[in-house]
Amino acid sequence: MTQQTRTAIVTGASRGIGAEIARALAADGIAVVVNYANSAGAAEDLVTEIVEQGGRAVAICADISDPAAPASLFEQAEAAFGSVDILINNAGMMQLAPISEAADQQIDTQFALNLAGPIRMMREAATRIGSGGRIINLSSSVVGLYQPGYGIYAATKAGIEALTHVLAKELGPKEITVNAVAPGPVGTDFFLAGKSDALVDQIRKMNPFGRLGTPGDIARVVRFLASEEAAWISGQVVRANGGVI
Repeated sequence: MTQQTRTAIVTGASRGIGAEIARALAADGIAVVVNYANSAGAAEDLVTEIVEQGGRAVAICADISDPAAPASLFEQAEAAFGSVDILINNAGMMQLAPISEAADQQIDTQFALNLAGPIRMMREAATRIGSGGRIINLSSSVVGLYQPGYGIYAATKAGIEALTHVLAKELGPKEITVNAVAPGPVGTDFFLAGKSDALVDQIRKMNPFGRLGTPGDIARVVRFLASEEAAWISGQVVRANGGVI
């Protein structure tokens, strides 16, 4: 299996970190399935951009929180490109609240998209991806920071890290690697939403580099883990956060 014949599904890929991951993989000659739930225009624009630069990509709508979506997404990806070799579990959401004030809706929606959805995607990948495949999950560096207000979100991401360790051992005999990337604060709409300029500046100053991360900072780590060079790396969580923890 060469880079030129590989196919990747990137969930939540219409913008932000997911879009940058899709661009990075496409630049390596990997065919990319740009998954989205709501942002059809942005997903199609990204596909057009990739194709115009000589890559291969297709946009597929699927809400990962829907239990039926993972199987459908894999089936559509296989119909488009013949097989799937790489899964990037990137789709997610964050709703902040103290645990004592967390509404049922906040709990249920975050667990459905951030944890149950990726579990089902990993389940599909475990039976569809062949030897040499890659599964890369997006966690978060809030796992380990234990910040007030982030409890529910951090719980979903802690679950992702546990699943990464377990699945790496289960799929090792198939020579499929399973890893996670845990970004720190990244200057995306996802992160900036609802935060004041003062709070963003405070978070920026917490980082030893004195800046927020960029989608490219994260995409480069994912790109490496998806490559042939990372064939001996599995069951790991890479905290790509500029040294904040």
